[in-house]
Amino acid sequence: MTAAIPDSTHRWRCAHCGNLTRFDVVRNRKSTQFWHLDLSGEPTIESEQVDADVVELVRCRWCNKDDAIEVIERPGPGDPLPEDVPGRRP
Repeated sequence: MTAAIPDSTHRWRCAHCGNLTRFDVVRNRKSTQFWHLDLSGEPTIESEQVDADVVELVRCRWCNKDDAIEVIERPGPGDPLPEDVPGRRP
């Protein structure tokens, strides 16, 4: 099962515990890199092209659930926080 990667207007949320900030992510990436080695053999990656990028698993760091992660909209500037956000102050 693959998980959606949030974009600039969305974020992950654990529907089980409400976590919005801590997740373990298992990701499989395939890329093509241009390596430049200096005369001593020390490499520097000068460019990289990502050929494939798949998030295979997202697990909540707080409750360890991997079947309750959802993608929700990020609040905009000045938007009130939802009632169920942990640590929310009235």
